[in-house]
Amino acid sequence: MTEADDRKPRSDEARYDPEITSEFAVPKGLDVPKTGGESETTSEFQVPQGLPTPQPPAGEPEGSAFSTPSTYGPQGGVAAFTPATGVPLVSLVKDAPWQDRMRTMLRMPVAERPAPEPVQHEEESGPAVPRVLDLTLRIGELLLAGGEGAEDVEAAMFAVCRSYGLDRCEPNVTFTLLSISHQPSLVEDPVTASRTVRRRGTDYTRLAAVFRLVDDLTDPETHVSLEEAYRRLAEIRRNRHPYPGWALTLASGLLAGAASMLVGGDLIVFFAAAIGAMLGDRLAWLCAGRGLPEFYQFTVAAMPPAAIGVAFALAHVDVKASAVITGGLFALLPGRALVAGVQDGLTGFYITASARLLEVLYFFVGIVTGVLLVLYFGVKVGGKLNPDAALHISGRPLIQIAASMLLSLTFAVLLQQERSTVLWVTLNGGVAWSVYGAMRYVADISPVASTAVAAGLVGLFGQLLSRYRFASALPYTTAAIGPLLPGSATYFGLLKMAQNEVDKGLVSLANAASLAMAIAIGVNLGSEVFRLFLRVGSPGKRRAAKRTRGF
Repeated sequence: MTEADDRKPRSDEARYDPEITSEFAVPKGLDVPKTGGESETTSEFQVPQGLPTPQPPAGEPEGSAFSTPSTYGPQGGVAAFTPATGVPLVSLVKDAPWQDRMRTMLRMPVAERPAPEPVQHEEESGPAVPRVLDLTLRIGELLLAGGEGAEDVEAAMFAVCRSYGLDRCEPNVTFTLLSISHQPSLVEDPVTASRTVRRRGTDYTRLAAVFRLVDDLTDPETHVSLEEAYRRLAEIRRNRHPYPGWALTLASGLLAGAASMLVGGDLIVFFAAAIGAMLGDRLAWLCAGRGLPEFYQFTVAAMPPAAIGVAFALAHVDVKASAVITGGLFALLPGRALVAGVQDGLTGFYITASARLLEVLYFFVGIVTGVLLVLYFGVKVGGKLNPDAALHISGRPLIQIAASMLLSLTFAVLLQQERSTVLWVTLNGGVAWSVYGAMRYVADISPVASTAVAAGLVGLFGQLLSRYRFASALPYTTAAIGPLLPGSATYFGLLKMAQNEVDKGLVSLANAASLAMAIAIGVNLGSEVFRLFLRVGSPGKRRAAKRTRGF
């Protein structure tokens, strides 16, 4: 057989040759089914036979993933793309304080933040990113440990990074942890650093020095290198407190005496409250030196004023024992932490706010424990403590205004404020009490509303003074709210509970909590009202602190 014969088509017998084996060969004796002209090729997308093929609507072309939907109209469409007029440019006011400029940028989406201007701080090779981030974290640590709000700490950290040319930075602040991330570009890996705040201390002089450092770093006309910034930061850390320990103890006693005068005490009550507060302060320092937590320090510090008040009641001395105990409580109430916690909550930092308020709750429970123990034993041994003894405050506005100013002055000393700010905060505290007294005792307005309005003025004037001096607002507001703290309501609630009148005691403590919240919200609202009229951010509007709309 030739090669040509091999190429000839085989017959049917050849197709059924048993020697030809194949999985696709038709076995011998099996008829091949007739297809009737239909293609044997099948597909999942093929329309079955007998089913009508759907036709597109008349006038509408075949659709595409990139074609405009038929239901879309220019009137009902969403402006999801860049408008023809372009995105409006956001410009910041140059002469505004760095706190407001950085806070405005933090409240913007990342895509809308203005590009940084040419920076004079960086060298030819560019800034050392790890060192800049480390400097930023150290500055943020001092601010957070000093009691500054979380948003202001983030603004300061953001300002330091931008001053050295790191514009793609995102700071994050919680109660004990600071972190910051820098992404050089969209194709490079981010650089992240963090720092833990393990110890807190109240020193507003150090806080003001840190604010001046950040202000110099953000000033385009001032060149501060990394080495110089580290040197100044080390000096701030090494600086001693402006007031010695004996001055702090004396200030604590004068604060308690001034507070007792606010609630109707006389000269004897003044000295008794001062002695009790100074004894409590020394006991608290002794516990701190032994390493006891702050809860026990507050518990021990609250006992001497309560013990002196109970001693007066047992000796049947004609003095207002409740005024002595109330004055001692004023020196211990954590007004600074309360204001900072509520401020963080109002600005959207809910984790930090919850932690701060929980810290306030622990301190308050410590104070309650110390006073309640003394009152309980005092009532058991026959002490007659009249809950209404200090409520009938005689009309002596000049003495009360002088006492409120002394209270604010001594509170400023306890907060380790700069001497140049003590006078201003003293005047601010006198104004706050004058407004409160006029509304509460002259106009007969509810104490919560009177406290909120007075605290609002404290926040307003505090922001005004801080903007005038380009500093933090805390030294001008924290000590000024001292006369408004709910010391008497706290004491009366504890006394009712010691006398087995739990319902009335809880009502009085709830009133104290309401007054404390009114103080914190009033201070924050006054600050926001002042910022509302500043030309910071885009013309005609300012980014709100609220990040969501409730969903």
